[in-house]
Amino acid sequence: MLLAGDIGGTKTNLAVYTPECAPGTPLAEKTFPSTRYPNLETLVREFLSQVDLKVDRATFGVAGPVVAGRVTTTNLPWEIDEKHLQQTLNLSSVHLLNDLEAIAQAIPFLKGRDLRNLNKGKAVAGGCIALIAPGTGLGEAFLTWDGSHYRAYPSEGGHVGFAPTNRLEVELLQYMRNRFQFGHVSYERVCSGPALPTIYAFLKDRGQAEEPAWLTEKLATTDDPTPVIVNAALGKGRTCELCVDTLNTFVSILGAEAGNLALKVLATGGVYLGGGIPPRILSALQNGRFMEAFVSKGRLSSLMLRMPVRVILNPKAALLGAACRGLDL
Repeated sequence: MLLAGDIGGTKTNLAVYTPECAPGTPLAEKTFPSTRYPNLETLVREFLSQVDLKVDRATFGVAGPVVAGRVTTTNLPWEIDEKHLQQTLNLSSVHLLNDLEAIAQAIPFLKGRDLRNLNKGKAVAGGCIALIAPGTGLGEAFLTWDGSHYRAYPSEGGHVGFAPTNRLEVELLQYMRNRFQFGHVSYERVCSGPALPTIYAFLKDRGQAEEPAWLTEKLATTDDPTPVIVNAALGKGRTCELCVDTLNTFVSILGAEAGNLALKVLATGGVYLGGGIPPRILSALQNGRFMEAFVSKGRLSSLMLRMPVRVILNPKAALLGAACRGLDL
């Protein structure tokens, strides 16, 4: 039996599979709050004691760069090592992969209900596939065809330098350099969940629009302003012009960087948006701003228009991908 896991800073999804299982139908599955556990092995032991299943091997998708079988989790104080887990959990093998690599691994197995088109396009058989995923950070990965199936590869592309595409974004770059003393402003700094409050503060300080009193009060009483800003931008309750401008700026930056990634790997097989944010802001992604920024690549704009662009709606894509890798599908 295979133990598969999606290890995140907030929650960890674990599931048990056999080779006879379809990847989306595990024998057992549970979700745990990651921060309540001192390490992954403690969490895994608790899960296995609850499901009473004897697993032989494990594959985990982890948020962070996996190097030589080891990773320091991005948003948890965990050091995870394949050999250590193998010994302490008494397994025949343990394999770690980056969480974006795990989501990428799942893409060939996603169904129609798991996806929403932003651009229908026309995929080239065997063409490279790109994945960009804004959430707590900005993850990027890609897949290539080896003649029989797709192989997923991780990257740290979200940490490349932010390249403004208009005057407003140039001002945003300078604002971040001045206010936060960032020598390097990456795309993750301007295109992730934590980036939304930063963009909001920039537009507010710029005098883009007035902050209404009801929003000032709400922001003062929350530990996480991101969902407040997103909800006010999407009209879930009261609507705020400043929040609308914030989300529009975010969407344009995301579209531009998705297009950059698509060009770098020549993603004629399609471009996929993963992570926690895209499904939450689907209506904003569909209003035209994303695709306008995505295709705005000069002489190659016609190529961009032919690329399928899809949002991944399945919240357990990383778990599915870890299972697919562990089952060697």
